[in-house]
Parts: sequence; structure tokens; C-alpha cells
Amino acid sequence: MSRTLRVLVMIVLLASCGGGNYSAPRNLDNACSILAQRPKYARAFRATERRWGVPVHVQMATIYQESKFIGNARTPFRYVLGVIPMGRQSSAYGYAQALDGTWDEYRRATNSYGARRDKIRDATDFMGWYMNKSREKNGISLHNARHQYLAYHEGHTGYARGSYKRKSWLMRISAEVGARAQRYEAQLATCPRRLR
Repeated sequence: MSRTLRVLVMIVLLASCGGGNYSAPRNLDNACSILAQRPKYARAFRATERRWGVPVHVQMATIYQESKFIGNARTPFRYVLGVIPMGRQSSAYGYAQALDGTWDEYRRATNSYGARRDKIRDATDFMGWYMNKSREKNGISLHNARHQYLAYHEGHTGYARGSYKRKSWLMRISAEVGARAQRYEAQLATCPRRLR
């Protein structure tokens, strides 16, 4: 094999091993635009809605708040003295910003040992599982994006204790999630049928 051909084969092999496209779609304020740009998102959202009953607009609003649709999103670093990095704020990772322990619990409970937080289908399935637990444990409707987000953020026990009531910033954000879910729901009703 000639040297040029070997180099070309190596380049092709290395390129095929590259990571996925974790960048966010453009125009995150338009649900139809998001789904038109990323058809695999639409398939993932619909699969989760069929399996777990969580509406697409609730999933989308939660993912927007958690990761802005960036597949490999991580929490920021903590710094000592403003310059020495001391690790990340939490183990949250991926579209759903699932914590290590909660993700492991999901994989065991659903027998999804190969699931990855940076894959949209796995992330939405995780959300469906978690939001169903919120419904079972705390009686939160799957259509109530605001309270589902509060339980998602605070955990099932924290939500049951009402820990969110002492966090005005979280109450504000959950209201924004609820408003975004309503906006996405209205937009989805006008999308071309192939996107819904």
C-alpha cells in the first residue's frame, strides 16, 4: 500500500471515530425549527411520549432549561481564590443534565446499561422515567412542566418537602420552563405533520 493511501485510510478512520454533533440547533425559541434541524430529536421525543406519556413540549422545555440542547453540556468548574479549578459543581452531564447516581438508578431500573447521557434518545427516555416517578411519588401531572421541573431540580424527596418554596430564583426559573412549554406546545400544533 502506498504511503499516500495509508495516510488517507488513517484520516478516514480517525474521522469516523470522532464524537457526535453536540452543538445546539439554531433558533431555540421555535420548536418547529428545532425539530426541522434535528429530525432525530423529533423521533426521540415521540418515542418517550409513547413509552412514558410525557408530552413533547414538556420534554423540550426541560431540555432547553437544563442544557440548551447541547448534548455534552456540563456544569461549570468551581474555583478556589478565583483561579484554581477544584472540579465541577456537580456530576450533571448531557442533554438532561442527569447526575451520575440518578443516571445509574435509571439504567438499572430500565435495564438500559448501554444508555448514554449525550444521546438524545437516551436522555429523553431518562426524562420520561424520572417524570413518571414524580407523578407516582408526588402526584405531579405529566403535563405540568412547571412542577415537573421543580421535582426534576430538587429531587422527589426535596419536592415533597417543599424545598423549592424557599428558592425564589428556582420558582422564577420553573415559571419560565412552564411558559416555554406552553409556547412550544402552541408552535408544535402549527408544525408540518412530519415534524410532530
